[in-house]
Amino acid sequence: MKIIIPFLLLFISLTVSAQKKVLDHSDYELWSTIEGDQLDPNGKYLVYALAKGEKDHFLKIKDIDGRELLSYDRGKQGLFGYDSKHLFFTIKPWKDSLRAMKSRKVKKKNLPKDSLGIFNLENKSLTKIGNLKSYKVPEKWSGYVAYMLEEVKTDNTSKSKDSVQEKKPKKKNVSKENGYHVVLRNLEDNTEDTLKFVTHYTFSKKDNMFAYSTTGPDKDSNSSVVVMDLENEETNNIHSVKSAKYYQLEFSETGRHLGFVVDADTTKVQIRPNELFLWKKGAGKAEKLVDSSSAPKDYLVSSDGKVHFSKDESKLFFGLRTPPIVKDTTLTDDEIVNVEVWTYNEPRLYTVQELQLKNDTIRSFETVIHLKDNKLVQLANTEFTESELGDEGNAAYTLIGTSTPYELESQWKGFKEYDYAVLDVRTGETVRKIKKSAQMKLSPKAKYAYGYSRVDTTWFTHDMKSGIYKALTKDKVFYNEFHDYPDHPYAYGMAGFTKDDASVLLYDRYDIWEFNPKTGAGNRLTKGRETKTRYRLVQLDKEERFLNPDTKWLFTVFDEITKNSGYVLFNPKNQKLTKLVSGPYRYSNPKKAVLSEQLLFTRESFKEFPDLRTTDFDFENITVLSDANPQQSGYNWGTNELINWTSLDGKELTGMLIKPENFDPNKKYPLLVNFYERSSDGLHRHRIPRAERSSINYSFYTSRGYIIFNPDVAYRVGYPGESAYNCVIPGVTSLIEKGFIDKDNIGVQGHSWGGYQIAYLVTKTDIFKAAESGAPVPNMISAYGGIRWWTGLSRQFQYEHTQSRIGGTPWEYPARYIENSPIFNIDKINTPLLVMHNDADGHVPWYQGIEFFVSLRRLGKPSWFLNYNGEPHWPLKLQNRKDFNLRMAQFFDYYLKGAPKPVWMEKGVPALVKGINQGYELTDSPE
Repeated sequence: MKIIIPFLLLFISLTVSAQKKVLDHSDYELWSTIEGDQLDPNGKYLVYALAKGEKDHFLKIKDIDGRELLSYDRGKQGLFGYDSKHLFFTIKPWKDSLRAMKSRKVKKKNLPKDSLGIFNLENKSLTKIGNLKSYKVPEKWSGYVAYMLEEVKTDNTSKSKDSVQEKKPKKKNVSKENGYHVVLRNLEDNTEDTLKFVTHYTFSKKDNMFAYSTTGPDKDSNSSVVVMDLENEETNNIHSVKSAKYYQLEFSETGRHLGFVVDADTTKVQIRPNELFLWKKGAGKAEKLVDSSSAPKDYLVSSDGKVHFSKDESKLFFGLRTPPIVKDTTLTDDEIVNVEVWTYNEPRLYTVQELQLKNDTIRSFETVIHLKDNKLVQLANTEFTESELGDEGNAAYTLIGTSTPYELESQWKGFKEYDYAVLDVRTGETVRKIKKSAQMKLSPKAKYAYGYSRVDTTWFTHDMKSGIYKALTKDKVFYNEFHDYPDHPYAYGMAGFTKDDASVLLYDRYDIWEFNPKTGAGNRLTKGRETKTRYRLVQLDKEERFLNPDTKWLFTVFDEITKNSGYVLFNPKNQKLTKLVSGPYRYSNPKKAVLSEQLLFTRESFKEFPDLRTTDFDFENITVLSDANPQQSGYNWGTNELINWTSLDGKELTGMLIKPENFDPNKKYPLLVNFYERSSDGLHRHRIPRAERSSINYSFYTSRGYIIFNPDVAYRVGYPGESAYNCVIPGVTSLIEKGFIDKDNIGVQGHSWGGYQIAYLVTKTDIFKAAESGAPVPNMISAYGGIRWWTGLSRQFQYEHTQSRIGGTPWEYPARYIENSPIFNIDKINTPLLVMHNDADGHVPWYQGIEFFVSLRRLGKPSWFLNYNGEPHWPLKLQNRKDFNLRMAQFFDYYLKGAPKPVWMEKGVPALVKGINQGYELTDSPE
């Protein structure tokens, strides 16, 4: 394997400093991440953006030999044209400038706007367009770009040919209601056409067509839909009505048809009389297909239902809706009753209904019109609300389904079942019904409905034509072998179907199997189980709906023992594997150029940042294209390795041990334990220094002289807390026995499920000198009856069937709930605790953190509580993440390294000085 590295990457310092720098919080700003990386369609160029320290982005365009063509500050979201002649990207305002203007209370409308960059890859010229609101380029053809602008100065006056001044039309300003101006730019000759007051605009996927809707150039003009044939330079106003509103403007793939919805009623009536229109290429005007009078009884045309065409363009799909609930607009606020009525047998809990209110309000039901004879067939309806079309809309049958009958029990079961019906798309006739099934999808050609039944641990198919059910993996282990929940296990997934739905490829723990969906016969394509090697398919063509047996398939490989990975090529004809590349790294799923065999991928390890690399299918010549963080070589970093030990209940376990780069086995190091469930598969994951939202940053702490231990945990149903103790504590003691851990300076940190386990552990052991517990659940009884506010779901399922692993209700297993709840043993805690729990947490009710802290406070236990106001399950705002990481580091440094105590730990941060004085200053004396 030959590796080509650009000149700048070949420079290696011949002298290494004896003392590398130690990471500090300020160094977060030095590290970059890579975003938006993609190859152009022909595989000749690469674009990506460096996001440095969570500030501004820096766009990079290179050729695949690594030569830089353009570097642009504040550029991001690069997009290549289909002919690889142009790159389009967004130019953002400087973040510091925006921040300064906001601090001066500059109005939003006066803040600097985005710009559009257009880089010509042939002559290397750059064009910039300011005041950008959005832009679009064709997907499968080239030569044009359309961009919508925030504001363009226009002249609303006009003169006749004889220079006589005509009456000025009424002035009109751009707005969301009136629309904005769109510029259609020809990229060959740079000519432009400004289209005024546009509300929607779109290119056809193929065939040089463009369409837009407009409210008209002035207040006296009609609203209209305009279609432009850019190849033949023809423009056609296909629909025009005063003050009409247009929705769902969509071309068929070739651009020969255009569908859209019109609301031409100028009144404020609550029931909008929407109409569905169709335009056919060559026709002067669009024709109306459906309105309120011709829609099925008790249904109306929806302005929110997606309008789209079948691949063969014989069908137009759109949405119907039920009439909205009419409100009494004459009532004043003091006359409206504001009460929530919750009912015990409603399918959905009231909190779920509230969160889904908007979706329920605009819910639409898929409907089809056969364009040959304009026959309308309603597919989905109020009983079967969901529909899935097959073969890109070409299929003769469709699958409609509903989970409503099983919504109530999903509150505690944690999963849903479905009722389905198979419909004849042409007639609307129900061919058959399938009751209480696992969730199903359609195969690419829609010959089969398929799914995985967790209850039966079996993949299955239903023949759409005959209705024959076939269990593919019955009595075979295609489900999670590490499953340790009081619930039905999940499957490992699938690779996809082969051409014409001839076979389906399914994953077990290690291998890829091929099954005949009709007969159920299957055979193993790989031999991974023998060597504990995991094979998975890489989908290189995002539009490819099936696996082509006439081409070779790219697989990723992962060694379950060493955690090493790589790629192999599989020949489906002779079922031979060709090894391409592997090693002690974590490899990404490659991306393929649309029109060539060029691949883009990354490799990473704890030491190595995942820089971009390119190659072709043989992986012989690999070019490294980025060098995002060259400064890393100047810092003390770390190493990551696997260790093994045995749990107290006899299970062989694996964990990660992260040591400082300058590790000395004769020294004693403070230890930080951080864990969740199973993490050792991430051995080769690279972790840049940054302000984490809920965890310690491994690179940061190892650079500062800590050792980090991340143990895998295996659980026993009903005893999650005890399971954590049985796995983690012997792992820690096995490290102490190695001689390089300071047994008197061991800390532990974790969040959410990790936070709960830490809260439990410190009630059972004093081995930890300090602990940070984020968003913990100290009381499983009160938490069982709580709500996950982000989803509105009851938390019952979590305790009965999923992560909390109790296995039943509090009235079935009261002892389990008490034994696993730290609150009942909180008096036994002797470990100082830092607790972080935010008041907008949508996962774990923040009153759980309060219960924990006020009980610790009642007992006089050393403890501190961090609540980042308005933040969810973890702090997201950069200033809050920085604060959390700084306080956590000060907390552990004080207890585990004898550093001076910060003021906030000594005196707190009183409400009077909140946001003014953070108390980061260190006191004079260490512990």
